Amino acid sequence: MLPLWMQEHNPKILNIQMEENINLNRLKVALVERNKTSKWLAEQIGKSETTVSRWASNKSQPSVEQLFAIAEILNMDVRELLNTNVR
Repeated sequence: MLPLWMQEHNPKILNIQMEENINLNRLKVALVERNKTSKWLAEQIGKSETTVSRWASNKSQPSVEQLFAIAEILNMDVRELLNTNVR
């Protein structure tokens, strides 16, 4: 569960957590935190919106190389995409 101050400032994140509960998808959260969309990310990395949407819904996973590219685009440590405890 997110700290209360984060919930108050970004209720979208809380809704994602409630919807997905244990299977929280870090990519989806990272996009919400940055006010970005799957479509935006797809354009940035040259993939289809469907592909990114599948990553954000845990239907498929990006390659390691793609994870590093995503992390760079989102200005975050790649470990944050893999582990919810890294911050």
